[in-house]
Amino acid sequence: MTAAPSFWWRARPGPAALALWPISKIWGQSSAMRMNKPPLFRPPVPVICVGNFVVGGAGKTPTAIALARIARRQGLKPGFLASGYGGSEAGPMMVDAATDTADRVGDEPLLLAAVAPTAIGKDRAASARILLEHGVTVIIMDDGFQNPTLAKDVSFACVDAGAGIGNGMMIPSGPLRAPLDLQLRRADALIVIGDGDRADPLIRAAARSGRPTLRAALKPVRVREWRKTPILAFAGIGRPEKFFASLRDIDAPLTETVGFPDHHRFDVAEAGRLLAKADAGNLRLVTTEKDLIRLKGATGRLADLRDRAEAFPIVLEFENPVAADEMVRDAVLGAAVGSG
Repeated sequence: MTAAPSFWWRARPGPAALALWPISKIWGQSSAMRMNKPPLFRPPVPVICVGNFVVGGAGKTPTAIALARIARRQGLKPGFLASGYGGSEAGPMMVDAATDTADRVGDEPLLLAAVAPTAIGKDRAASARILLEHGVTVIIMDDGFQNPTLAKDVSFACVDAGAGIGNGMMIPSGPLRAPLDLQLRRADALIVIGDGDRADPLIRAAARSGRPTLRAALKPVRVREWRKTPILAFAGIGRPEKFFASLRDIDAPLTETVGFPDHHRFDVAEAGRLLAKADAGNLRLVTTEKDLIRLKGATGRLADLRDRAEAFPIVLEFENPVAADEMVRDAVLGAAVGSG
């Protein structure tokens, strides 16, 4: 996978972004036409969509997992629906957390499948039907906010507080996946994750249109155990620096960092370099759960990296868990009324 252009994340559009604007306009028209298509399938259970306005990581998968746990506390049987991005399988199919690999089904579906039944596929309607066959009573879509195939009962738009929507322009001038005004209208609520003020204009725009904002944070697990040994941290996610900052925030002895593009597939040479750096400095290799799961099934030096590296687990916690609980409950009630 290639990294997103750095100019996407500047506060204001620069020359490169402006030069690409004619292409962005065409992209925006095409994406708007797609989003405005009527849904092809309305499942007989509630559908909760967790998406974002921009390309790249915004915390969708931890949010989907947090919402599944809320649903389970409400007596529901959640199931995840994902596209399987990064995997070779087109689907539709159920993910087997024990035997599938990221090369086959994608990295995020493997994380989801460890929590609840998970289906992947380019055809979202067909994947949803498979989940229904497995008895799920609420479908949680990890991504798919811009996909019109399924009727959604509630759509959450995740926003990274430290990145916002970058320069505010559409692909390829900026990171927006579709026109912002259209996306805001389709979002029932924002979930702003982490610290920073880059999302503040978006929060105000959502408030003007009556959309609430839920605040959340990604919290590390077992904080003390990460403070013992000097660390070499590596990550191939949307914003590796956010992962590195999370280690610094808990006073972990972070000696060296190595970033890669989102969904990066490590090669033998990269594994060798990381292992050599760790050996030379007597450093502990630490990465994200998503990066480590991409090494599942690896052999040779990649297997050595998998065995040496440790995942730094995080969970998403809502600042106001009662509000999140109520929004899940409202989605369930709304779906019941709609089907009645």
